[in-house]
Formats: sequence, C-alpha cells, structure tokens
Amino acid sequence: MQKLNQTVLISGVLAGICAAFLTLGATAQSSLSFLLYAGSAMPIFIAGMGWGNRAAIIAVITTAIIGAVVMSPLFALTIAIFTLIPAGWLSHLANLARPASELGGPDDLLAWYPLSGIVLHLCILVSVAVVILGWMIGYGPDLVARMVDIMMTSVQNREPLFEPNAEALAQTKSLLVLMLPIVQGGLWVILLFAAYYFATRLVGSFGKGLRPREDIASALRMHRNAIFIFLAGIVAMFLGGVVAMVGAVICGTFGAGFLMAGYASLHKRARGKDWRLPVLILAYLSAVFVFPLFIILVFGLSDVRSTISLTPARKTDNTNETNN
Repeated sequence: MQKLNQTVLISGVLAGICAAFLTLGATAQSSLSFLLYAGSAMPIFIAGMGWGNRAAIIAVITTAIIGAVVMSPLFALTIAIFTLIPAGWLSHLANLARPASELGGPDDLLAWYPLSGIVLHLCILVSVAVVILGWMIGYGPDLVARMVDIMMTSVQNREPLFEPNAEALAQTKSLLVLMLPIVQGGLWVILLFAAYYFATRLVGSFGKGLRPREDIASALRMHRNAIFIFLAGIVAMFLGGVVAMVGAVICGTFGAGFLMAGYASLHKRARGKDWRLPVLILAYLSAVFVFPLFIILVFGLSDVRSTISLTPARKTDNTNETNN
C-alpha cells in the first residue's frame, strides 16, 4: 500500500509539472497558445485515468502551485478553472463503473459511465469557466468596442485611405459581443475532448486504463437533456444584456457537443459504404462554412442517446482502488 501511495504521488507530481510546462509555454508562444493550454489538460487526464483521483488532485495542485509561483495566483486560478479542474473531474467520471445488474444487465459485467454524460459535464464545466473568465476580464460591449477600435486604428495606420463605414462598424461590434463567446466556448469544448480522447489512447497503450476502449463513432452522442439546455441558450441570446452573452456561451459549448456527436453519427452511418471516404473528406473540408456545419449539427441533434460500455466484473476491485 505504501508503494502504491508513492507511485500515485510521483505520478501526480510529474503530471502536474508536465501540465505546468505546457501552460507556461502557452504564455510564451502566442501562435500555439490555445493548443498548448488545451494540451496541458492531457497530463491531468492521464494521471486521473491511469492512477486515480488522488493522482489527478495532486497533479492539479502541483500545476496550480507552479503557476502561482512563476506567474501569479490569478493565473493559477484561471488555468485551474479553465483547464485543470475540468480535466480532473472528467477523468473521475471516466473511471466510474457499477454492476451492470443495477441497470438490468448481466450480473458478471460492469457498466461504465456513459460517454454522453462525460460530454454533458464537459459542456457544463466549460460554460461555467467561460462565464467566470468573462466576468474576471469585464467582458461586454464596451470591451469588444475597444478591441474593434484598436483593430481599426491598426488597419488605418497601415492603410491611411481606409475609412470604415460607421453603421457597419457598429453592427460588427454588436455581432462580435455574441460571436466571441460562441467561438471560444465551442472551440474549448472540442479541444478538451480531443485531449481526453488522446489521453485515453495513451493510458490504454500503457496498460493502465480501466475504462474499455470505446468506438467513438458509436458512443459519442449527446445526452437527451442537453437539447433543452441548448434551446435555453438560443432563447437567452434574444433577451439582450448579460443574459444574451451567457446564452451565447451555452450555444457555443453545447453546439460544439452536438457538432462532435453529428460527426460521430456521420462516421457511423458511412461505415462500410463505398462513398464513405469522399463524403467524410468533404464534410471536414466544408466545416469552414455555416450551412454544412448546420447539417452536421442536425445529425447530432437527431441522434441523442447514452451508450454504456461493459467489461467483465473481475475488474471491480481495481476500479474501486482507482476511484479512491
């Protein structure tokens, strides 16, 4: 038991140091900062899914301490809310399992926490994180207006003959107030899920992961209740003010969840078909346009369910140890 505790401690500290280096690297490399910030979640995922909750907690604390010492306590708090805590919590959910008999299944199997529930928690956590971050930086129409004015000034300095249309500029400012939270929330959900996905593959290759390897095309769907939250976000966007900005965040995060589910559904529908490869390539290349993304979103909205992975119950003891 003492050797196990030492292994958990060392694994957590090493994961925390690795996450801290990635986070600090993001502050120095602006062109890759978003990817490095998201990548800093991978060591936390690996520690949690490979060595349990205690390792994940140690990793989160280690990263936060290093961030507070090297940068500032506010920086440590920001990365904890935005990256570390969501990664730690999702790794905990990924390790949850109970007897399949409790769900009406066979007595000799374990039922793992469904991927749809993990993605639902991811969308909620990122929504809360983006709202808190917006409150911390004073996000709102005034901040967006100043950002746009700075950009226009920079353009005019390079092109003295450029004269922006005042009406179009005002419309751009009002549009960006809602578009920026949508894009930031949605992109962060996708990047954190990508970190979770690659972490599960790495943990599995180490032989440490308890959760079975899932067929993402079949398992990645959104929870049924996510539809109501997504619709509430859409309605909130029409109410104006702070409520509209919060609604925009929810639309971005949950919209990204349904978008990922839509792509997974498309992969599932195309499996074994002759047209699979060209259609998938076209679907990803056309993602830069709104209408194709809307079609994929509809796929995700039309196929909501929870797929539960099952493994032999002989792993029960190991599972309990991992979750302690």
